[in-house]
Amino acid sequence: MTTATSAVTSTGPMRGIRIVDFSIALTGPYAAALLSDQGASVVKVERPGFGDIARWIGVSVGGMSALFQTCNRGKRSIALDLNSEQGRDIARQLIDQADVVIQNFRPGVMDKLGLGYDTVRGDRTDLIYVSLSGFGPTGPYATKGAYDTVIQAYGGLGASQADIETGEPRFLQQVAADKITAMYAVQAITAALFARERGDHGQHVELSMLDSVVSFLWADAAGNEVMLDSDLSMPSSFTGSFKPFRFADGWGICTPTSDADFAGMCRALDVDGYDDPRVAGIVARRSNAALVNEIMLRVRAAAATMTTAEVMARFEAHNVPAGVVLSPAALSSDAHVQAIGLLEDSVHPTAGRLRQPRHPAQFSGTPAALSGGAPTLGQHTDELLGELGCDATAIAALRTSGAVS
Repeated sequence: MTTATSAVTSTGPMRGIRIVDFSIALTGPYAAALLSDQGASVVKVERPGFGDIARWIGVSVGGMSALFQTCNRGKRSIALDLNSEQGRDIARQLIDQADVVIQNFRPGVMDKLGLGYDTVRGDRTDLIYVSLSGFGPTGPYATKGAYDTVIQAYGGLGASQADIETGEPRFLQQVAADKITAMYAVQAITAALFARERGDHGQHVELSMLDSVVSFLWADAAGNEVMLDSDLSMPSSFTGSFKPFRFADGWGICTPTSDADFAGMCRALDVDGYDDPRVAGIVARRSNAALVNEIMLRVRAAAATMTTAEVMARFEAHNVPAGVVLSPAALSSDAHVQAIGLLEDSVHPTAGRLRQPRHPAQFSGTPAALSGGAPTLGQHTDELLGELGCDATAIAALRTSGAVS
């Protein structure tokens, strides 16, 4: 078990990259946290007294929420009043030292503060400035509020998860739109840094949650919308009919996509009919959905009489892709999860014991690592001001004025 706030000597591929993170909640902060895992040095700018709203959402121990810890690990926090000229001046100094700036306020907010891209880049041709928003900087929805569920609704996630029988939309019970956007943001930032390394200089990267969710969804769940000449004989999402299997003591999933998968699933559970020419091949199964459904009903009925262990053993013996349904709580005791070290334990000085997934990308030459504990509000204000050249007297004066805390 490691100490979550212990200094990390980075070997990651982003080491040496300096990021100033003005973002709040999940999208920008999570993107910056992933880059921090990869070695980037991240300064988180928060408002005095309250900080990032993520500090106050969800499960919390010792004043540290799980959401804030996950999305802000390894960062240094400075509390700045961006409504004061002194606070804005310090922000500009931090930006002057940065490679990347990340912000996720509504379009125009940073410009009004004098911290927008056109203002702060000055002669910094190498600055990469990332603006994240709900609907993008233009169009009739540009200034519309955009919480995750709003984007899940507009972007199609709610409709894609709709109940097949009633058509009632269902939302993923997680902040999916934010996390999808964060991952696109990480890729975009890395791409912009790569372009800069090749001599293309810095640039302004604009990314909306709506763009991200639609791009993510349309890869596999908008078939009829992609193929405009479709006869509409199949649903847009080919995974829409996938349902969990009920076992005698739990739940699982089997996805018989290939011919071998389908035949293996039936053989594993002693269900006949899989060699019928009408269902033996994937093309035939597309044309005989009723017969496939009848066979699947018998498969599910057979699975319901067996334990999870028995069904999984049978599927493994017939090389059928399948898995058990695990909760996050149950995941830590899974043999594979333990064998690969997927979850890492650490101790945070205020939140206590933590368990978090390791950084997902495994780099053989420049390994990434969880970058430590999330900071308390303004924990590094004095340290960062000192790096900007402020002495104790100047720092005290800034605190007295309320520009920092």
